[in-house]
Amino acid sequence: MTSVINVNLPEQSYEIAITSLSYANAPSSLDQLGQQMASLKLGKKVMLVSNPTIFKHFGERAITSLTSAGFEVASCTLPPGERYKTLNSIQKLYDVALENRLERSSTMVALGGGVVGDMTGFAAATWLRGINVVQVPTSLLAMVDSAIGGKTGVNHPQGKNLIGAFHQPRLVLIDPDVLKTLPMREFRAGMAEVIKYGVIWDAELFAQLEASKRLDQLRYVKPDLITSILTRSCQAKADVVSKDEKEGGLRAILNYGHTIGHTVESLTGYRLVNHGEAVAIGMVAAGQIAVDLGLWQKEDTERQNALIQKAGLPTQLPDGLDIEAIIEALQLDKKVKAGKVRFVLPTEIGVVTITDEVPSDIIRQVLRGMRTI
Repeated sequence: MTSVINVNLPEQSYEIAITSLSYANAPSSLDQLGQQMASLKLGKKVMLVSNPTIFKHFGERAITSLTSAGFEVASCTLPPGERYKTLNSIQKLYDVALENRLERSSTMVALGGGVVGDMTGFAAATWLRGINVVQVPTSLLAMVDSAIGGKTGVNHPQGKNLIGAFHQPRLVLIDPDVLKTLPMREFRAGMAEVIKYGVIWDAELFAQLEASKRLDQLRYVKPDLITSILTRSCQAKADVVSKDEKEGGLRAILNYGHTIGHTVESLTGYRLVNHGEAVAIGMVAAGQIAVDLGLWQKEDTERQNALIQKAGLPTQLPDGLDIEAIIEALQLDKKVKAGKVRFVLPTEIGVVTITDEVPSDIIRQVLRGMRTI
């Protein structure tokens, strides 16, 4: 069974196709990739981008599906991990695109998590000034967040995603069966983004997560809840992006937890914590800032933090992280406007506000309270 969510945009709308978790021997939507792409009338040349681990699991199936639908397929694998999300990796993609003579009607297919999706999208946005991209996310985080909305990019040594472009996909194909091979830590990372949607947009999703006994491993989350997580999260992202494609206003709420989260990632060299863990830390900080500013009830931040802990995610800063370095790094955040850091802060479960009136002393106080003893 497939759910289809439409991302309605002025220039290029597209579909998010989500299948339900299948049972043994049931056909997988990954095997329908070629057929789905053929219906979009794309050019015949395709470049499949992945990392070695994901390619080993799913690469040949994706290529078989694409070639069976009449596509000519080249492939390129990139090393896994946020620290490889650089312009050097993009150069490798350009080299393969040139070698295989990708044209303006050609398509890059991102088969992987958020790192693969962001880099493939950026390469597609800039190759020949823009070619097609199709997102086939294989991590929970990518499924509910990064594969949708057209944000692409790479990291600069001093900040995350400082180099990038908006480039919407032609299709997002989500097959939850691939989550069965996802490492537990990566599954937990994706739950951070799911919790984020509950806090900023969907109180019903938040309540569904609270009702689940465990959120830290796929095997403990019921299939109907996985379906709800995917459809409700993707619908929330689609709703926001459809209203604000290029983050002129509303879309900024999707950055809840990311302001401090991104600084934690960059200051630890993208090695100590992954993106979801950093976002979890950022949500704890933002929630407490909201309480200290009188915007949010203490019991609501406690509910949020309980969900974060239920998902096996951190609620404290990594050991040894300098608080003044965090304050300084916040000034490099993409959301800084006129020298002021903008924070997304909750006012109730399912509702947030955006403000640049957060005193540095409040941020310091909150971060000090998040140090391990």
